[in-house]
Amino acid sequence: MGAADFETAVQRLITQVGHWEAARWNAPAAGGASTRAEAVRTLVQHLADQSADAEQRRHRPVPRLAETVLPDQLRVMADDLLAANPPEDVLSRATAAVTDARDAL
Repeated sequence: MGAADFETAVQRLITQVGHWEAARWNAPAAGGASTRAEAVRTLVQHLADQSADAEQRRHRPVPRLAETVLPDQLRVMADDLLAANPPEDVLSRATAAVTDARDAL
């Protein structure tokens, strides 16, 4: 899997959740996250950490903003990861994480 697969997975997730309001974000999620918002926040942090690793920077927490901003945070973290030009295996793991998050929603 490469950059195009990752980009497609991210766009599908954003299309799925981009119109959600707070009540829908706060509904329970499948898997380990307590809510749908937490599932996406976990994904956003994962992508931020992958980007930091690719750029050899330290991990920093992503700010917790309103649930309705999560699609924007996801887009920014995905773009940052792509800009870091990570190896193919990192993109494969990131794509799998996006797909898993989408399935949990």
